[in-house]
Amino acid sequence: MVLLQPSQLLLQMHAHASGISKDMLPGPYPKTPEERAAAAKKYNMRVEDYEPYPDEGRGYGDYPMLPAKSQHERDPWYSWDHPDLRKNWGEPMHWDFDMFIRNRVDTSPSPVPWNTMCKHLFGFVGVMLLMFWLGETFPAYQPVAPKQYPYNNLHLERGGDPNKQPEEEKHYEI
Repeated sequence: MVLLQPSQLLLQMHAHASGISKDMLPGPYPKTPEERAAAAKKYNMRVEDYEPYPDEGRGYGDYPMLPAKSQHERDPWYSWDHPDLRKNWGEPMHWDFDMFIRNRVDTSPSPVPWNTMCKHLFGFVGVMLLMFWLGETFPAYQPVAPKQYPYNNLHLERGGDPNKQPEEEKHYEI
């Protein structure tokens, strides 16, 4: 029986838990047309559609440069193999796939032009600022009249003389 040190055990467990295989990693950058055709076949693409990332030393290798489109732009009514990702099995994923899922960036064209959105926003903010300024400059208060009480303005309850009748107070004019 071989006993492993905890660090060796952790490394061995980590090696078995890794999720990506060597076949899934991008290969070297294709330099010849034959290498391009092999890389296109590897990623289930036509040779005409296959375009690798530029070889700038960033490690993309032969991975295809896919258009930067979010999943919102893909047909929601199509019968996808993975409907939540709007992706079919074997289809290459964008290098920055996590940026283009449906709860992140939406690259679909806006139904309203940008200048119209800005005009509406700044118009609304301008009108609200004008209203706030007018309300601050010309305050409006509710009209206030003296409080009216029954029984001759609560003459007795307010300490009036019970033997003396107060004069009647009218709060209206006809």
